[in-house]
Amino acid sequence: MITVASLYIYPVKSCAGVRCAQATLDMRGLRHDRDWMIVDGHNEFVTQREHPRLALITPQLEADTLRLTTPEGRDVSLPTTGVVGPTRRVRVWRDWCEAVDQGDIAAQFFSDWLGESVRLVKMADSFERRVDPRYARTSALTGFSDGYPLLLISQASLDDLNTRLETSLPMNRFRPNLVVSGCDRYAEDGWQQVQINTIAFDIAKPCERCTVTTTDQATGERGIEPLRTLATYRRVGTKVYFGQNIIHRTAGTLVVGEPVEVMPRKQPRS
Repeated sequence: MITVASLYIYPVKSCAGVRCAQATLDMRGLRHDRDWMIVDGHNEFVTQREHPRLALITPQLEADTLRLTTPEGRDVSLPTTGVVGPTRRVRVWRDWCEAVDQGDIAAQFFSDWLGESVRLVKMADSFERRVDPRYARTSALTGFSDGYPLLLISQASLDDLNTRLETSLPMNRFRPNLVVSGCDRYAEDGWQQVQINTIAFDIAKPCERCTVTTTDQATGERGIEPLRTLATYRRVGTKVYFGQNIIHRTAGTLVVGEPVEVMPRKQPRS
């Protein structure tokens, strides 16, 4: 039986994740997943690609508050609902989004940590960022993710990758939302749709991997794996793929341990 092995959300884009026993799906994806984002002086998104130390900022959701903490214990708290403040047009990849500035205290917190002037913003509740219609079978929304509301990876795929590496890597290198177990390695490459409880998910497209996967999420140090090894067997043209971007069709709740029903589309790559 294929089951939900683990669930993760990443409240601030490129900061550490939160492992959940259960998570609520709203119109943008898992609730509070990439609701917040750091932007530079040009209102362009800032990520671990440029600043791997963002991995060391730990989020914690407490009732209606998001608390962010550095390894040294410095922290800042933000409300998760009823957020007010000046709005900004901010960019993530090709999309310009309406966002609410989170104030000078949060801006200073991240500016001090990164050593440059940045701001923290939260996507405006009323704003709708649409998923690329070339890959969405239905009209779908997302938050400040790279482009899709959810990322799915099977545990078997990571286990196979680790047999090819000198040092095994944890799943957090790939920053998934949904990890499933009980299937063959790379089985997710061949799925068209999955259903968990009453919620249907479309498999949109394979996930192209970047330098974030080479960042140790516990130390912020950057290396060359797993991209070097993935390129030997998961490369298509100039791109390397691992995991699947998925889109949910309805809202609902996901719980670790729930069974996953899958509908195959094609034979997965070995």
